Amino acid sequence: MSARQHGPYDTIARKWLALAERRRAHLIELRDSGRWKRYYRKGDLTDELFGLELACRRFAEVAGLEPEPEAAAA
Repeated sequence: MSARQHGPYDTIARKWLALAERRRAHLIELRDSGRWKRYYRKGDLTDELFGLELACRRFAEVAGLEPEPEAAAA
């Protein structure tokens, strides 16, 4: 079986992946510091982190990369 060929949307997917990973890192920092209480309700923060995990995995698949291990175990 041949290796995956680069597609026209790989660079765009990598940029979106980087954005989603930065957003995830920011929310994890908010959660760890306790500042999340100013901006989110508990359920909303958990939902947002779960959605970002899905987005990171999907963008990594589109870009042809291996997704990072889940960093946000809520």
